[in-house]
Amino acid sequence: MRFCGLGIADAVPDANTLWDFREAFIRANALDALLSKMDMAINQAGFITRSGQIVGTSLVAAPRQRNTDREKAAIKAGKCASEIWPDKLAKAAQKDVDGRWTVKYSKAKVRADVSKPVGIAIPLYGYKSHVSIDRMHGVFRRQLVTDASRHDGTRLREGLIQMANTAQDVWADSAYRSAKNEFSAERQWHDQLGKLQKPHSRPTPQRTSRANGRKSAVRSMVEHVFAQQKARMGLTIRTIGLTRARAAITLANIAYYMTRLRWLQGRTLPA
Repeated sequence: MRFCGLGIADAVPDANTLWDFREAFIRANALDALLSKMDMAINQAGFITRSGQIVGTSLVAAPRQRNTDREKAAIKAGKCASEIWPDKLAKAAQKDVDGRWTVKYSKAKVRADVSKPVGIAIPLYGYKSHVSIDRMHGVFRRQLVTDASRHDGTRLREGLIQMANTAQDVWADSAYRSAKNEFSAERQWHDQLGKLQKPHSRPTPQRTSRANGRKSAVRSMVEHVFAQQKARMGLTIRTIGLTRARAAITLANIAYYMTRLRWLQGRTLPA
């Protein structure tokens, strides 16, 4: 409310007002500039984001589309909704032809009889939020929004990391590790390829668990960002198309940015 200049006694804007506000941002192409303003504000507050970057990706669900095989083929061919449903414009307006399906593999729990667990493949329709955050302060450095079928590692060469960052360290999982990414980024990589594996049919030794925990402690910060957006903000896509999905995710990133800045300013300094 303070951001909108509203007081306790003022009326809260309705959903249509907020929708028009977001559409105005999209037409003016001002969301990226607003995110850059937040980056400038946090630097002016004394929190210099120069301590390395952590890269991560999160799936953001969107309403599932139910199409015939012919309609799916037309969507994959790159046709717009009005071309696929020319006689049903009302239906075309409610069809999302930018989102894509992907499969998310969940971690299967170890069985009581120590036999090999079976992984679970969960189909998901929607988009991907690719971000890089500062290691020390946990604020956003770069963001990208794509459909859910895009590979995570390829986004690194599309400006996902801040090349002007003083620190050369990049923390990422094994999906981002490739010869092309290392050559193009020219950064010091820290990933989870060196994690020690669990012994077959035996519990993981405590020493191995501690070693793996130290390797995962830094990169887990980006997962906390995604968890806050989905748990506290309820981040899902309820719009049609990639442009509006990018706007919704960007506004969620800005909201987290403001919350994080307030938390950083309210911390008690160490003695």
